[in-house]
Amino acid sequence: MKPSVEILEEVDLLESIEITDVKDLVVFNDDFNTFQHVIETLVRVCKHTLEQAEQCTWLIHFKGKCAVRSGSYEELNPLREAICEAGIDAKII
Repeated sequence: MKPSVEILEEVDLLESIEITDVKDLVVFNDDFNTFQHVIETLVRVCKHTLEQAEQCTWLIHFKGKCAVRSGSYEELNPLREAICEAGIDAKII
């Protein structure tokens, strides 16, 4: 009978954990701003295409809010400020 040989192999495991703090820039519906104003603001500030801005505006109208951009707080805050300066309610969530 042959003796059994057990071979153990040591393996280093590198675990990559990426911690991201992705936030959403959310625009809220109101009774003051026109569709055209919201669309133009999203195109200008968020660099949306006309189609994107129109779709977001419809979601804002029917759902009450829409996440128009995602990113870090540092990326989104200047956009939020510009949207709010245009008289549109926006928050980073």
